[in-house]
Amino acid sequence: MGILIGLEKVSHEWPGKKVLGDVSLGIYEGDRIGIVGTNGDGKSTLLSIISKTVEPDAGTVTWRNGVSVGFIGQSDSLDDASTVKRAVLGDRPEFEWASDARIRSILSELLVDIPLDAPVGTLSGGERRRCDLARVLIDTWDVLLLDEPTNHLDMHAISWLAAHLKRRWTEGEGALLVVTHDRWFLDEVCQSMWEVHNRMVEPFEGGYSAYIQQRVERDRIAAVMEERRQNTLRKELNWLAHGAQARTSKPKFRIDAARALLAADPPVRNSVELKRLAVSRLGKQVIELEGVGLSFGDSKVLEGIDWIVGPGDRVSILGTNGAGKTSLLRIMTGLLEPSTGTVKIGKSVRFGWLSQQLDNLAEKGDWRVLDLLARYKQYLVVEGKPTSPSKLLERLGFDAGDMTTRISDLSGGQRRRLALLCVLIDEPNVLVLDEPGNDLDTDMLAELESLLDTWPGTLLLVTHDRYLAERVADNQYAIIDGRLRHMPGGVDEYLRVLDERAQAPAAPTVQEKPASKPKSSNAERRDNKRRLDAIERKLEKVRDEPVRLEAELHTLDPTDFEALLAKQAEIADARKLVDELESEWLVLIDLV
Repeated sequence: MGILIGLEKVSHEWPGKKVLGDVSLGIYEGDRIGIVGTNGDGKSTLLSIISKTVEPDAGTVTWRNGVSVGFIGQSDSLDDASTVKRAVLGDRPEFEWASDARIRSILSELLVDIPLDAPVGTLSGGERRRCDLARVLIDTWDVLLLDEPTNHLDMHAISWLAAHLKRRWTEGEGALLVVTHDRWFLDEVCQSMWEVHNRMVEPFEGGYSAYIQQRVERDRIAAVMEERRQNTLRKELNWLAHGAQARTSKPKFRIDAARALLAADPPVRNSVELKRLAVSRLGKQVIELEGVGLSFGDSKVLEGIDWIVGPGDRVSILGTNGAGKTSLLRIMTGLLEPSTGTVKIGKSVRFGWLSQQLDNLAEKGDWRVLDLLARYKQYLVVEGKPTSPSKLLERLGFDAGDMTTRISDLSGGQRRRLALLCVLIDEPNVLVLDEPGNDLDTDMLAELESLLDTWPGTLLLVTHDRYLAERVADNQYAIIDGRLRHMPGGVDEYLRVLDERAQAPAAPTVQEKPASKPKSSNAERRDNKRRLDAIERKLEKVRDEPVRLEAELHTLDPTDFEALLAKQAEIADARKLVDELESEWLVLIDLV
């Protein structure tokens, strides 16, 4: 494989932060590389330096003669006065691009709802992003550099983009470098990974899953080495401190070596950690929708939705951009009145809402982080110990200097982490997350999933992150043509339904379930594993319920026969539920 681009001893520093130091890398024909790392560690800077849109402070970037490089950054340079057609297709004559199946495929997926004659200046941020992505994809390149290409794409478009990139070049040709927080996309498209951290770039073989496995092993080895180093440090400190008179007679080379060991303390990685806070008690009734519809003028967004969400339910809501997912969440939480139907919300329900726009931080841009935290409880109990909000924020990767920073000066990832903490501090029992993965790096997403795994309340999730949607939710529902439809097969079934509808204009209505295609063994296994995970979470919540109810039974008045019978019925129902879940668990564990 020939080299396409080489980096030699590249260093770069932004005001107050050095992000890259003496980095030497090669990009070869056939490379499919995913770039990961925590926010602010230099992923986008690295991509910009490789594309030559940013000049490094030191070192060289060399392109092989004749190499063509396509680059899409986090912001576009589209001309507001230009039409979409000219911005995307340039001066190509219509007969040329209209007869090219590859270009038509790109336009039909990314610009399906954007008129070609629309001025770029009238587009939303998401529409501009899709235009910029289409502009880059329709050209042929030897090297393609994509910075967060999945932003503003729904699940179907992300799935299409992954398939497009996999077949774009034949094996051993071309090169792809992509910065993204979408872990499913990384596993689907990439064959190797670069992790940017501590001013260096560390390569890993395989996709995201293989990278995580290798990183765990690397961290284990590093922990062993650090323990050995600490033991040596203690010995050397003891040796150096053994009396002033003794120090004067010690060999100078030994003293210099000990001091060098002390000075070689490696930098601590800016780790993140989410801890579960207290949750308010949740009653039996949570949310009940009956005949709910929503219209704006003559346009129907939602229609005929009947849905009961109970305590402990974990649901992700799927749908294309503009399908009405956020509107449905706002109706379910009482923030928006439906045009038709009724919504009942339980009296004990306390919503914790993390919106796409981070509404809980709106109009607080001039506030400092500490000013915002001062509005909440001074101390919270986490794992049995009192902890301050500022200490919890430090677990999310904030340092002492960030506490006095204005909220408007925080990075997008920092603002989202701060908003999430503020939601959790209020002790909600129904957590509503609208695109919570936006601006979060892969480590923070893993922490969020770990938190949601043990979330005891009800969870409502809207996300285009396929990995997150299937990882933390027990059931997936999709909004299709304004109606809500259960997707027991998860995201795979949802994408299959969309493809079937696109191929067959006279698709069945939402009441008629179309015939499913036979599932592959891998798809069956994924469905079983998803169901197994859901049952394990439910068992964790209900396994001790019979014991708790029996304890309550002993506290009742022995002469109150109605109360005793009611409690015994509750105990019988709880035992039956545990038995049913354990039986299903035994069947699924064999299948998985």
